[in-house]
Amino acid sequence: MIVVAGEALIDLVPRETDGGAAAGLPSLAPRLGGGPYNTAVALGRLGSPVAFCSRVSRDAFGEALLGGLRAAGVDLSYVQRGPEPTTLAVATIGADGSAGYSFYVEGTADRLFSAPDELPEGVRAMSFGTCSLALEPGASAYEELLRRAAARGVFTALDPNIRAALIPDADAYRARFRSWLPSVSLLKLSQEDADWLGGTPMEWLAAGPSAVVVTHGGDGLFLRTRDGMELRVPGEPVDVVDTIGAGDTVNAALLHGLAARDALSAEALAALDEDGWTAVLRFAARAAALTCSRAGAEPPYGAELGQGVE
Repeated sequence: MIVVAGEALIDLVPRETDGGAAAGLPSLAPRLGGGPYNTAVALGRLGSPVAFCSRVSRDAFGEALLGGLRAAGVDLSYVQRGPEPTTLAVATIGADGSAGYSFYVEGTADRLFSAPDELPEGVRAMSFGTCSLALEPGASAYEELLRRAAARGVFTALDPNIRAALIPDADAYRARFRSWLPSVSLLKLSQEDADWLGGTPMEWLAAGPSAVVVTHGGDGLFLRTRDGMELRVPGEPVDVVDTIGAGDTVNAALLHGLAARDALSAEALAALDEDGWTAVLRFAARAAALTCSRAGAEPPYGAELGQGVE
């Protein structure tokens, strides 16, 4: 089982204004979201055994979020519940389909997450990232869980997925990011995140991860491994509706592809050859392209990807 730990929230995304909308105000549609949430849903849709580890509100939005996870076949045994409201993220969509966000996070359920006493039985990998690692007190709890998983030999994946508006002290966060790297097996981040964080794949690999994947939007993905392998895979041509959830889909597709090759360990990852990595990266690029072809975070099902991870 792969366990995804992090926030679940509601994205409020623009839609066409109807005649009853107040003049000058955008019309917004609620969508299920949050980076870790999207990753868990994507893994379930691809067919990976997956569980979600978070704190979710008992409000109507929280119930809808759990419904989305159930529909994707995600195990909810490690979801905590609380009376606090659900986090809201208001999205703005650029001309190229890229998304920007503003957040409503004070006193919300997901940031009050507490680390479970025990890791789930049978966990092969754990995935972390996004707002959950920036908002206290939950950030410290997720950090504790990351370190415990790594210490137990569990494969760990990190997507920092920077939301700068939620980070009051950029230098402190950058230092904290570097402190996580010894506990990370696979680091995946966008080029924009890499620019914000500073550093290079070689520097990050020296600190701990076995592999680093950097996404470049429509230009594809770049891989560097600790033993010096470098690969570039082009993006899949697609008519972009928006990019919401594309990076989260890449996270899921990488984990799903590595699991299919029994490569969710440091030793197996180091042994994965160029052909194996190329197939995993191409699978991730195809999956992300499908997500970009529809509105909101709607990752694909395994059947939509044809032969899957060749």
